[in-house]
Amino acid sequence: MARVKESNKLGIQEQIIESAGQIYNYLSNKGEVSINKMKKDLSLNENFAEMGLGWLSREDKLEYTQKAKSVTVKLR
Repeated sequence: MARVKESNKLGIQEQIIESAGQIYNYLSNKGEVSINKMKKDLSLNENFAEMGLGWLSREDKLEYTQKAKSVTVKLR
């Protein structure tokens, strides 16, 4: 049973890394965008979009700005 859980973790971690890569490439092409627009354009599962943003944030690759009703993000 432990092996199944371990392989699921790897699968999830790979999905997070894949999401982070998609986000990085998207922001590299688009520049600053709202997080909601980015999620919509990339069609990422909301959890993986947020985990991918977290991954890139942890690596200090993103800059966030609070706008009137949204938060925008861009590469540093």
